[in-house]
Amino acid sequence: MAQLLQAETGTTDPRILRSRRMLMDSLVRLLKKKEFDDISVQEIADDATLNRATFYLHYPDKNALLQAMTGARFRDLIERRSITFTDCHGALRAIALGVCDYLAENTGCPSQLARIPLEVSIIPVVEGMFKEGLALHGTAPGVDAALLATTAAWAVFGAARSWFQTPNRIPAEEMAAKIETMVSTVLFGASR
Repeated sequence: MAQLLQAETGTTDPRILRSRRMLMDSLVRLLKKKEFDDISVQEIADDATLNRATFYLHYPDKNALLQAMTGARFRDLIERRSITFTDCHGALRAIALGVCDYLAENTGCPSQLARIPLEVSIIPVVEGMFKEGLALHGTAPGVDAALLATTAAWAVFGAARSWFQTPNRIPAEEMAAKIETMVSTVLFGASR
């Protein structure tokens, strides 16, 4: 997880990484006891044995902490599966598989984390990954890259959620291939 936090933050400073890890761990502990909306920044800081000012040095609010924690957990899932991003198409399949895994892992957990609307936590992470890819490869003239990233992120999440809610669902790997086929026409049709 430390490597994932380094990638997320762009720092190797152990104090920063330790504080962020402590805040994420604190949020997980509190989510086992309370609803996300009922948790305050002060409670997170207190549980992490940090002061509130330290919290705000790292995150503007608790939603940003949740998003950072989701991003780290999502990237951890991809790393655990040893998924590689060999090309754009491989990245799309890896992201789709990561979303399927994320839904299966978090929706089945008994904690309050499972009750948080997952789109609030995972969509911004997936959207950011698509924005990074589009920034590297560009889009066709007149295409709004941010809107394209949002559209693709919601399409991947929606298809994965539908897959997860289906009884006797196909394996995640098969679903990721189907999502890749469907979303690639939107994503790559609008890129250069």
